[in-house]
Amino acid sequence: MRKDQQIKITFHGAAGEVTGSCYHVEAQGGSFLVDCGMFQGSRDADAKNRSPFSFKPNDIDFVVLTHAHIDHCGLVPKLCADGFKGPVYSTKATAELLSIMLRDSAHIHESSAQRENRKRKNHGHEITPLYTMQEADNALLQVKAAPYDEFFHPHETIKIRMRNAGHILGSAILEIWIKDGNDEQKITFSGDLGQPGRPILKDPFLIRETDYLVVESTYGNRQHKALTPSLDELVETINDTIVSRKGNIIIPAFAVGRTQEIIYYLHHLTYQGRVKNLKVFLDSPMAQNVTELTKRHIELFDKEARKLADWQAKSDGELSLTYTRTVQESMGLNAIHSGAIIMSASGMCTAGRILHHLRHGLGKAGNTILIVGYQAYGTLGRRLVDGAQKVRIFGQEMNVRARIVTIGGFSAHADQNAIFNWLDGFEKAPKQTFITHGEPEASLALEREIASRLDWSTTIPAIGDEIPIGPK
Repeated sequence: MRKDQQIKITFHGAAGEVTGSCYHVEAQGGSFLVDCGMFQGSRDADAKNRSPFSFKPNDIDFVVLTHAHIDHCGLVPKLCADGFKGPVYSTKATAELLSIMLRDSAHIHESSAQRENRKRKNHGHEITPLYTMQEADNALLQVKAAPYDEFFHPHETIKIRMRNAGHILGSAILEIWIKDGNDEQKITFSGDLGQPGRPILKDPFLIRETDYLVVESTYGNRQHKALTPSLDELVETINDTIVSRKGNIIIPAFAVGRTQEIIYYLHHLTYQGRVKNLKVFLDSPMAQNVTELTKRHIELFDKEARKLADWQAKSDGELSLTYTRTVQESMGLNAIHSGAIIMSASGMCTAGRILHHLRHGLGKAGNTILIVGYQAYGTLGRRLVDGAQKVRIFGQEMNVRARIVTIGGFSAHADQNAIFNWLDGFEKAPKQTFITHGEPEASLALEREIASRLDWSTTIPAIGDEIPIGPK
């Protein structure tokens, strides 16, 4: 890029949809990515993930990640395998999570390719994994951790500061300053904002000023149910399913963030005496590793989470939490016909052990499938939420007899009001606000509200849009 060329942002993902976060910023002599995430959920997601990048990976100087969810980091191994040689910056906690998330993702891709190739034997070309375990390990060697709230300089014309986004462990809002001739432009990327007042993590850090803003809109068109009625509904669901109907509760939960929050709530309700003698099984090796990692980062906890962690340490036996690590232990859960709370990934029911638990549990009227997270269009989780009477799992059509309960108050994403609470922290309007990371109706609703409440200049970019910023 010429040194006199204007700064520009190209939107390669999370534009017009939620997943695939990837923003390419080109500046004076420097070119970098914010996030490099996988597309998930849609029928064409695999094709999108396998498509060549719309830029040359070896032209990218560095990558900076907002957090460790796969739709924000999941294509980093592919980027590195395709020629990217630079550093991948993240917070310390995100760097630790990446070693779990990317290796698990690689394992899923390798396993999926092996299963597909067994089906295709003698009937077509073999497919290769999106990336391998070795490629994930190679990519992890390029990860560099940076602390919250301190400047670092990945390029002579660029400085960055990461602020706590309160979404998942290690999640960051990115403040990026870029020299532009004799001037300097500041771009802020919200990443995924957390819902304030939620347990474990601190609330999102308020940014006071920026020239340009890229803000997420996952829940830009709705409000979450308040936490108190959500906890009331959780208590009702537990008592109705386990006590009254003598069934099991099956929870598809994201391994990072949602699993740890639900475990927190179950301990919290036990501490309050609202539920008793819970038998919880965490059937996801990745979620187990993340849970243990979360415990090691108590410095990032809020005050209430620290208090509950202290109680948990002193009250062994109040709640039974069992990790099932092996396949045999996971299969053994299917012999438990009542009284169990089984949490497993993936959170949208697209892969992983949760599919086996749904295959065994959906047909039983006494069971409850408890949906506690966002379900993207095209996923099995979304079909269950939308009331499907029959679903197909591992090629087998199944009747849905279990009760499907959705509790929306546990989302780790900021709802519309929370997004505005964060936007209100800016002391003056950005020159331009780019609304991303949302389905079209959510982004459009947020844009209308921003126009009405704040009168800011906004753009909803589409995939591939290349937008210049700063003075010409």
